[in-house]
Amino acid sequence: MMDGLENFDPAAILGSAKDWFAGIFLQADTLYQGGIIIVSFIIGLIIYRLIRHKAQRAIDKLKLPSRAKRIVCNLRKLLFPLITLFTIFFITSIAGSEVIGVNVALINGMMKVILAWIIIRIIAQFIDNSAVRNVFATTIWILAALSIFGVLEQASVTLDAIGFTIGDFRLSALAVIKSIFYLFILLYFATFASSFAERRVLKTKGLTRSSQVLISKVIRVTLIVFALLIGITSSGIDLSLFAVFGGAIGLGIGFGLQKGISNLFSGILLLMDRSIKPGDVIELENGTFGWVNNMAARYTEIVTRDNKSFLIPNEEFITQRVVNWSHGNSLIRLEVSFGVHYNSNPHDVKAMAEAAAATAHERICSDPTPICHLTEFGDSSLNFKLRFWIKDAEKGVTNMRGAVMLALWDVFKENNIAIPYPHREIFMHSE
Repeated sequence: MMDGLENFDPAAILGSAKDWFAGIFLQADTLYQGGIIIVSFIIGLIIYRLIRHKAQRAIDKLKLPSRAKRIVCNLRKLLFPLITLFTIFFITSIAGSEVIGVNVALINGMMKVILAWIIIRIIAQFIDNSAVRNVFATTIWILAALSIFGVLEQASVTLDAIGFTIGDFRLSALAVIKSIFYLFILLYFATFASSFAERRVLKTKGLTRSSQVLISKVIRVTLIVFALLIGITSSGIDLSLFAVFGGAIGLGIGFGLQKGISNLFSGILLLMDRSIKPGDVIELENGTFGWVNNMAARYTEIVTRDNKSFLIPNEEFITQRVVNWSHGNSLIRLEVSFGVHYNSNPHDVKAMAEAAAATAHERICSDPTPICHLTEFGDSSLNFKLRFWIKDAEKGVTNMRGAVMLALWDVFKENNIAIPYPHREIFMHSE
C-alpha cells in the first residue's frame, strides 16, 4: 500500500539550502574567491580561442590512425579547462600569499573539480560511443564534485527522503537514480562484451556461418538480460515488487511485442534449421531476388542485384514460400525457350544451341553439359527449350540468359536459321 511521500519536507530542505548558501557564498572571502574563479575562466577562454585553430591544424598534420586522431581531437577540447586550471593556480599562489592573505579554500576545491573533469575525460576516451562517453563522464564528474565539496552525503540523504512505500518495499529517488546509472553502465558493458564475443565467434573457422550468427545472438541476448537483472537488483529494488503489476503489464507487453518476439524466434529457428543463412541466394513470392547479407534479431537483409537492401521480417521466411537457390547445392539450372522456322533441321538446331550455350560465358558449367530439347510443333515455329547450369547465382541469372540468347542469335545468323515472327496476310475478294 502506498503511504505517499515520507520523510520529505520541502520547506525544511529549502530552508537548509538557503542557510547553506548564505553561510558559504555570502561571505567576503567567498566573493573574492568567486571573482578570482570568474576571471580565471575568462582568461582561459580567451587564450583557448586564440590557440584552438592552431592546435587543430597541428593535429590534422599528424600521421596517426583515425581512432588515435579522433582521441587527440577530443583531448584538444580539454585545453580550455587545462589553461583555466593553470590560471587559477597562478592567481591563487599570489592571492594566498602572506602579503594578501585571502582564504583560498573554495578555489582549491574548484581546482580539484577542474582536475577531476580533465582526468575523467581522458579516461573516458576509451569509450567509442560519444553519447555514452559524455553521459559517463558527466555522471562521474558530478559525483566527484559533490564529494569534493562535501555535500555528497547530504545530497544522498535528501534524495533518499523522496520516496514512497508499496507494501513492505520502499522506492526512493536515490534508488531510481542508482538503478538508471547501474543499468546504463551494465548495458553498455554487456553490449561491448557481446560485440567483442561476436567478432571472436565470426573469426572461428570451425563453425558454419549460421552457427556463428546463432551463437552471437544467444550471447548478446543472455548478456543483456543479465545486465538488466543485475542493474535492477544491485540498486536495492526488489524484483518481487513488479509481481503486483506483472499480469497486466505482461499482457500488454505481450500484445505490443508480439510481432517483435515472433520475428526474434523466427530468426533463431532459421539459424537452427539452416534453411536460410548468410550468403544464400533466395527468391521471394513477390519476385524479390538477391542474396542474404545479414540476419538480425528482427529482420533479414536481402541485397538485390541493383544493390537495394530489403529488410524482410524473419516471420515471413517461416510462414511464406521461399526459393533458396543455394540450399544444399549451389548448382542451378536455367532455361531459355526459343523457336525456329519449319525449314530448319531440328537435329542441327539442337546441336548448334547446345554448342552455343557451352561457349556463351565462362560462368556456364561444362558438367552437367547444356542440353536442348524439341518441345513442340508450334503454329509457326519449331519450339525448343535450352537448359544449362551455373553455380554462382548471386552474380545474376538474367545476364546469363541474355548471354545465351545472344550466342543463339549469332550461331543462327551464321547458319541461316530463321527465327519466325508473327505476321498477318489479308486477302481481298471482289464479288
